[in-house]
Amino acid sequence: MAKCDEVLAKAVRNPAGLRFAELCQLAECVGFEFSRQRGSHRIYRHPGLRKTLSFQDSRGQAKPYQVRQLLTIIAELGEWDE
Repeated sequence: MAKCDEVLAKAVRNPAGLRFAELCQLAECVGFEFSRQRGSHRIYRHPGLRKTLSFQDSRGQAKPYQVRQLLTIIAELGEWDE
């Protein structure tokens, strides 16, 4: 969980500086499961929520608005005290 905490802290500090792989890792840390990939979009679903997230790789970087979407869901879930 320590690695998840590091990625979360990095996402909170600078959503525009998060790598795509880190965004996917953070989603999996909070319970999202990889569902499928369609083109450049990776689709994640959360089994306990009726939420689906779609992440798009932009030259290895995560899109800032997608990072903010995930951070909002993390805050709603109350997964971390950050």
